Amino acid sequence: MAAKKKDTQRFTEVRNAKALRDFHVEERFEAGLVLHGTEVKAIRAGRAQIADAFGKFEKGELWLFNAHIDEYAYGNINNHAARRTRKLLLHRHQVRKIAQAMQVGARVLIPLRMYFKEAMVKVEVALCLGKQLHDKRQDLRKKAEMMEVNKALKVRRT
Repeated sequence: MAAKKKDTQRFTEVRNAKALRDFHVEERFEAGLVLHGTEVKAIRAGRAQIADAFGKFEKGELWLFNAHIDEYAYGNINNHAARRTRKLLLHRHQVRKIAQAMQVGARVLIPLRMYFKEAMVKVEVALCLGKQLHDKRQDLRKKAEMMEVNKALKVRRT
C-alpha cells in the first residue's frame, strides 16, 4: 500500500510582499510566536496577514504589532482578537543584537514571512533600513532591464 501524499492545498506560509519593496533587508532571524488556541487554526486556514506588521521593544521584550489573524470561523465566544500584540520568542543574544541595532541605527524590525515548522508557527523577522524613493526607482529599473534581457534570450533560443 502506498503512503499518503501530502495535501498541497494546505497553507504553507504568509509573506509580506511590501517588505522587500520598501526596505533594505540586512539580517534575518527566526522567531517563535506566542499564540492563543484558535489563532493556530486560523493560520492553518490561511487567514493571516502581516503586511502592516512590525516589531517593537516594550519592557525588554520583543512584540509583534499589527499582525492580523482573522477569527477562527468555527470558534466560540473564546475566539481571539484579530489585531492583538503577540510576543516574539528569540534567544537572549539575538534580542540584545536586535535592541542594539534598533537603538543605534534607524533600523526597524519587519516580519518577512509566517510559516509552520513542524507543529510550531514561526515568523521570519528582519532588521531593515527604509528605502528612499531613488532606491525604489533603481530597483524598478534593474527589474525592467532583467526582463528585457530574459525576453531577448528567450527569442534567441527559439
